[in-house]
Amino acid sequence: MRSENPGGTAPPYSKPENVSNELVIDVNSYEIVIALLENKELAELNREKSNTKFSVGDIYLGRVKKTMPGLNAAFIDVGFEKDAFLHYLDMGPQFASLNKFLKKCQSEKKETVSLMDFKLERDINKNGRITELLKSGQDIAVQIAKEPISTKGPRLSSEISIPGRNLVLIPFTDKISISQKIQSDEERSRLKKLLQSIKPDNYGVILRTVAEGKKVAELDSELRELIEKWETIAGKIKDATPPKLLIGELNRTSAILRDILNASFNNIYVNDDAIYEELKNYINEIAPDKEKIIKLYSGSEPIFEHFGIEKKIKALFGKTVALKNGAYLVIEHTEALHVIDVNSGNRTNSEKDQETNAMDVNIAAAHEIARQLRLRDMGGIIVVDFIDMHNPENKQVVYEKMKEFMSTERAKHHILPLSKFGLMQITRQRVRPIMNIKTIETCPTCNGSGEVAPSILFIDDIENNLNYIFSKISDTKIMLKVHPYIAAYINQGFFSLRWKWMLKFRRRISVIPSSSYTYLEYHFFHKNGEEILL
Repeated sequence: MRSENPGGTAPPYSKPENVSNELVIDVNSYEIVIALLENKELAELNREKSNTKFSVGDIYLGRVKKTMPGLNAAFIDVGFEKDAFLHYLDMGPQFASLNKFLKKCQSEKKETVSLMDFKLERDINKNGRITELLKSGQDIAVQIAKEPISTKGPRLSSEISIPGRNLVLIPFTDKISISQKIQSDEERSRLKKLLQSIKPDNYGVILRTVAEGKKVAELDSELRELIEKWETIAGKIKDATPPKLLIGELNRTSAILRDILNASFNNIYVNDDAIYEELKNYINEIAPDKEKIIKLYSGSEPIFEHFGIEKKIKALFGKTVALKNGAYLVIEHTEALHVIDVNSGNRTNSEKDQETNAMDVNIAAAHEIARQLRLRDMGGIIVVDFIDMHNPENKQVVYEKMKEFMSTERAKHHILPLSKFGLMQITRQRVRPIMNIKTIETCPTCNGSGEVAPSILFIDDIENNLNYIFSKISDTKIMLKVHPYIAAYINQGFFSLRWKWMLKFRRRISVIPSSSYTYLEYHFFHKNGEEILL
């Protein structure tokens, strides 16, 4: 059965009823950063660059640059600096039908070519060769399955899928698949009969987990929207010259909402008016009763500072991640795999023996590792070196706990039991580059040399810059952002440094703490948030 994760888009997952979810979205001029909080703990972090050219799920009209018989693959030009990679096994069984439909769209004068009266071709041979189907210069419809990672271009699929909230549309097949997470046989039967009654010929459908309990009217409406989306793609093929984007995925924010929004969501905070309106409109389409959870943040403090996310990022993205009671993880990344070492530190309980202490630490580590994989979006091969345990039953307990902690994981993954050396191997689907955030700070004053200017002159330096700024601009108010320790010093006392500066310069000065700043880092801003360049 085909996975309900088409084109690399992660499927929704069920949450326990007592889980509280919040989404915090920080919008700035060069990127959108999206933080998912589960019970106030940071669970996922996504960064969407404003100039990102590719997104998983985008559908392109590409052109074959060259075939590689030895790899049984081809390189496809879709407009990226490096050609994209298409393996024979990713072409999909319906490739012959897709190729025939593509040629028909390019040759006929009609605005759109209907798929409902289209005669499907036989499925391609799963053990065939790439040269039997593709040749250099040939046009081909493809979908981004993986974003460019490291030195590699995007990875492609020709098994086109169009995801929606409850359904995924698969052209050129008549199969109906239902998420395995819908366990009720009665509900699975109801949904299958329902789809059979409303689905047109030559369209396959995957029912996602959130479709459970949905009525025919809602599913029928969404199915029609997805078919209309496919027909829009078909209409663009006629006049398209490769490489050409036929249809783009939702932006990262809306895609995350589509995939994870459920009844456990309490709030979605965003600090940008345009994104706020966009999200309100999107929520109104997919879940009108949840529109009120979208809230516009307009505080003077940075949104990630206000919700404590900046501090969580600093604590969770370093090479060393602390667990409770002194235990910790050491996480290393290589080109081939990721290695996680579990250390007990000073975590010992004199009332328990060494074996029990080791198992307690390993279970706590498994819980944090499951979160780290999701948070950093670590993919490929992950090797975990747990603390040695001699009892096979204890090893089995840790293995079962790891499976339990990763049961809500949306990316495809596979976990192997602990080896006799205490190593666990995990594979996790990788569709985007790993989230790697530098948490070790380089001193902004010495640039890592280890020598700094006298700290007693630091405040004088800020005051001199204030004097310079007010001599050049006419703003009645400016903001000074500094490290929280420096902010506390500037604001301390009844007649603080800030008040002295305001009286001296006869301007309003706001001092805003920022945990993301290094100790002696500071910046000035206009009241509209634009930085004042010195």
